[in-house]
Formats: sequence, C-alpha cells, structure tokens
Amino acid sequence: MKVVIQAFMGSIAIHIVYIAGLILVSYIKTRNYKPDIVNAWDKVETLQNEVVFGKVNSPFLYVFTFMGVTLIYGVIILLYKKWLN
Repeated sequence: MKVVIQAFMGSIAIHIVYIAGLILVSYIKTRNYKPDIVNAWDKVETLQNEVVFGKVNSPFLYVFTFMGVTLIYGVIILLYKKWLN
C-alpha cells in the first residue's frame, strides 16, 4: 500500500510541475509579445478581434494521464526497491 501512495503522490507532483510549467511558459510568451501594429494595417482582413490563450483538452485526458503516470511511477519504485535489495 505504501508503494501505491508514493506512486499517487509522485503522479500528483509530476502533474503539478507540468501545469506550472505551462503557465510559466504562457506568461513569459505573453509578457514578451510585441505586436507589429504598423505592418498589420496593410492587411486589415487578417486582424483578429478575439484573443484566446492556451488550449482546451478533455478532462478525461487528465484522468488517463494521471492513472498512467501513477502506474509507471509505481513500476519504477518497485524496480528500484528490487534492485536496491
């Protein structure tokens, strides 16, 4: 049972790092974006009136990745303990 809890906590940590990384990269890209307004007026039809940040995934995708990472992390823990002894 201890291995299951460790794998669960490891999967949570990996997902938190992944989501925090996505947020950090998006923040840096947004902060450093400098629009080219002068040349954009030449092609008025390509200007957008809506802005969308990020992408949307199905919530089921995160359930499957969470379970998959937990399984992989659990196998790694078991193999590590087996090789350690």
